[in-house]
Amino acid sequence: MNAVEIEEAVSELAAAPFDADEFPFAFLTAFGNKETTIRKLRSGASNKSDLGGVLQTNNIHIAVCSPGEVTKTLTALKASPATSRAKAKFALATDGETFEAEDLASGETVACAYADFPDHFGFFLPLAGITTVKQIRESSFDIRATGRLNRLYVELLKDNPDWGTAERRPDMNHFMARLIFCFFAEDTDIFNGSRLFTATIEQMSARDSANTHEVIGELFRAMNTKIADRGSAALPRWADVFPYVNGGLFSGSPDVPRFSRIAKSYLLHIGNLDWTKINPDIFGSMIQAVADDDERGALGMHYTSVPNILKVLNPLFLDDLRAQLDEARDNSRSLLNLRKRMAKIRVFDPACGSGNFLVIAYKAMREIEAEINKRRGEADRRTEIPLTNFRGIELRDFPAEVARLALIIAEFQCDVLYRGQKEALAEFLPLDAMNWITCGNALRLDWLSVCPPTGTGVKFQADDLFHTPLDQAQIDFENEGGETYICGNPPYKGSQSQDDAQKADLELVFRRTNVNWKGTDYVGGWFKKASDYCGIEKASFAFVSTNSICQGKAVSNLWPNMLGRQLEIQFAYTSFRWANLANYNAGVTVVVVGVGPRNGAKKHLFVTTKHGLEAREVPTINAYLVSGPELYVNPRSENLSGLNPMVFGNMPIDGGGLSFTTDEIDATGLSTELRERFIRRIYGGAEFVRGQSRYCLWIEDDDIDEVAQVPGIKDRLEKVEKFRRSSARPATLELAQAPHRFGWVAQAGSEVVTLLPRILSERREYITVGHEPAGTLTTDQAYALFDAPLWNMALIASRIHLVWITTVCGKLKTDLRYSNTLGWNTFPVPTLTEKNKADLTRCAEDILLARGAHFPATVAELYDPEAMPDELRAAHDRNDETLERIYIGRRFRNDTERLEKLFDLYTKMTTLKKASA
Repeated sequence: MNAVEIEEAVSELAAAPFDADEFPFAFLTAFGNKETTIRKLRSGASNKSDLGGVLQTNNIHIAVCSPGEVTKTLTALKASPATSRAKAKFALATDGETFEAEDLASGETVACAYADFPDHFGFFLPLAGITTVKQIRESSFDIRATGRLNRLYVELLKDNPDWGTAERRPDMNHFMARLIFCFFAEDTDIFNGSRLFTATIEQMSARDSANTHEVIGELFRAMNTKIADRGSAALPRWADVFPYVNGGLFSGSPDVPRFSRIAKSYLLHIGNLDWTKINPDIFGSMIQAVADDDERGALGMHYTSVPNILKVLNPLFLDDLRAQLDEARDNSRSLLNLRKRMAKIRVFDPACGSGNFLVIAYKAMREIEAEINKRRGEADRRTEIPLTNFRGIELRDFPAEVARLALIIAEFQCDVLYRGQKEALAEFLPLDAMNWITCGNALRLDWLSVCPPTGTGVKFQADDLFHTPLDQAQIDFENEGGETYICGNPPYKGSQSQDDAQKADLELVFRRTNVNWKGTDYVGGWFKKASDYCGIEKASFAFVSTNSICQGKAVSNLWPNMLGRQLEIQFAYTSFRWANLANYNAGVTVVVVGVGPRNGAKKHLFVTTKHGLEAREVPTINAYLVSGPELYVNPRSENLSGLNPMVFGNMPIDGGGLSFTTDEIDATGLSTELRERFIRRIYGGAEFVRGQSRYCLWIEDDDIDEVAQVPGIKDRLEKVEKFRRSSARPATLELAQAPHRFGWVAQAGSEVVTLLPRILSERREYITVGHEPAGTLTTDQAYALFDAPLWNMALIASRIHLVWITTVCGKLKTDLRYSNTLGWNTFPVPTLTEKNKADLTRCAEDILLARGAHFPATVAELYDPEAMPDELRAAHDRNDETLERIYIGRRFRNDTERLEKLFDLYTKMTTLKKASA
């Protein structure tokens, strides 16, 4: 169940007659517990309560009590030994009149009338496996309104199927946007009288709802008719009391979908909610899913927390505004200068969705402005921060409409908060018809036309707020000459998941560069267009992105084309989880990167550690998001540190003819002698990690005449030859002349082998490297060192090497993609003494012994982070300590420090190489 579904179930429970015996089970059902789980609790099989209630292990202890005993019962639940043993997260007590609960970990409590407990349903979302953020817990209204609007939307499409077609879906979305405005307006006195919109529909609609669409249509017509034109408009008296809102919001298609009784009932329920509680930065993100068939299944989950948005906005420009406010103190002139500066600031989100970045930026700036006015003794002063300075581009029409509404609502709420209801109402209507959110493809639009440089653009009044012609004349900024800040959370889309249209978008963006756009993440297009914008207009930008844009080949491919001589990275958040509601988010690991004109100021690097967020001032930040010089790690054919060469294993190119399973070996009928001489164990990455058995024919050239006609070998060689001759590639055709030989031979076959997979699971805390005896063979799905000293394995198995590989090699989907030329050959290692090598050899031996102690457990099982044996973890820890002391004489504090040292050493070693060349 998602949050919207849970809210609906909880509301139905609270509205039903209270049943003391049934309440605990109904409550748990409302939070998604299956019938089998409830049945076990009813029978007592899984009910651990020692107080006659219901105790679900790892979840909640619930008790229904006599009237007036709620507080006492809650105290008993918390003190219960059973509660502690079952590791319950919550305790809940109710008598059907009063409701009290406590989060046993945080100590947060809920105390309310029983009928009101649905208002606090967000408090209990962890019961459904949904990890919440504070804003969601405190915003039950937004989820409740989203759910009700969704039910209305679905019901209307059921009765008006033509409104669900591609041609009419925009009309449906416009209608929903108008409803949202009306519900908000009637609860905030924008319309004269409480519940005026909802009550009028209720009173004027026929019982069977046959004319409901006509009633709503007349109300919309009234709100689109200027007061001076009312006499000739022939409006019904009951519609004439509505104010003129604006030709932009209620112009365009006048149609309203037909309503069934059920749809009308849903509409009235929505109208009866308290819309003064709307939170536009949350609600906008949620409501956009209503109109998106693909997103509706996760309804209410599309919320990006305010703290995450502020990771972009604060260091981009809000922190600087607040610092200037602190510095100004009560100096009237300094405060005035700051207010004038803020009035000219432009905030531009070229992937704005429902506008939450813009709304948060607007509300934060209004808060600063209000403090300025307060200090200057002008608390009632009208804002000088115009909404049209908050520009956006959004591909889909409905979120673009919601973004405009969200900003309009945010402006009104700020006016009420900082100036009072009377002043806010006096200036709210009619709305300005200007259209400052553009609906279109951001990678194909000219950003300078959407957010133009100073002194350009023509004042434009839109005929329809909902339709934005891409060739429209532009709206001037009300206060020209200010700073421009570009921000947002553009779509990620890795190169493998882009459709043809998205590929074409990137080709257009990068067509005049040497960037390999075919291998570039979709978000890279936004970075490039933002950097181009900043090259023309004085501006800075900051985006949320998957961390892949700052890893691997993407760095040297993309960033030199973006930074150049004009721009630099001014702040960054290293990798962290971009969390919405954890049960439903994609679990994306992201970075935040802020870029602006080069200056001599300190840069700000924010590093997420196990102890929390570490903020650091550093002289420079490179594109790998490490404090250090601007550099790009490129593949090398030789090892920078003079280590043994690492190569791909052998490549069969055999059509399966040279490979065997254990059963297939038995089926050949080969003698024991021939098996021992010509069938060998071979490893790829998967075989090594998972402990799988795989075998192959390995025949030296000198032995082919002896075995070419042996049954069980002959037919295999014929299969290989046939496969190779069927190829259109000349190189493969040539291989058919020696079918006994692998297509690519990397080894003689007698070497001791250090091997590791080419693709590494991101879940594992160490690189799964192995050391196999002489005679081991490898496939091209593994990298190998042949006859390398054992201490090489200690380097590969270290945390510092994993950090280097993660940073410079990048990923395949979410797993790490190892590279010999980009990872191993560039890995900077200090000069090692013989003692260093001996110490590292001993560390590698300890790792192998710790693995061997758990035979026959596979490498995959041993390196499961949740089940890794203590002695194996300890062996790796000793290896890390030994190696890190070689680097800096102590353990590194975190991965950021590891990378800083590695990049510093890499810079020195490559500089020395160039100097000696």
